[in-house]
Amino acid sequence: MSLLAVVLLLPVLVVLAGQLGAFGGTPPTDLGVRDGRLKAPSATPNSVTSQAALWPQHPMAARAAIAPLRYSGDGRAAMRRLADTLRAMERTTVVSDEPGYLYAQCRTKLLRFTDDVEFWLDEPAGVIQVRSASRIGHGDRGVNRARVEAIRQQAGFGA
Repeated sequence: MSLLAVVLLLPVLVVLAGQLGAFGGTPPTDLGVRDGRLKAPSATPNSVTSQAALWPQHPMAARAAIAPLRYSGDGRAAMRRLADTLRAMERTTVVSDEPGYLYAQCRTKLLRFTDDVEFWLDEPAGVIQVRSASRIGHGDRGVNRARVEAIRQQAGFGA
């Protein structure tokens, strides 16, 4: 097989592997709210969280920081609006929709990388805390931050 054939065939094989789920990663087993906290930022630059300040010594805390989703009025209604927004997003599956907590999985179109996105209704603060993280890889090219900002805009939440 010539080098040219390998160079031309390799991208096709990578995309095919992605479409078959090779890059989906393993679902985390430690998501959810514990003691008023979502999971800490990832150890690599591929996550965002509105609770980054709770881990000031974490090496990715500053990079992962993002504003929570601000709502006015009824927090439960805000969570329903958020759930509806997630369900309308392409390649997004709502895995858990509980009172005060949402967990969704988002997949990239071509290689089907999977990101885990969770939201927790922090009623005393009047916000919805958020965390979005890639399962595999080192960086995410800003995808998690862009996703949270798109959700903020589509669902009508303030920063």
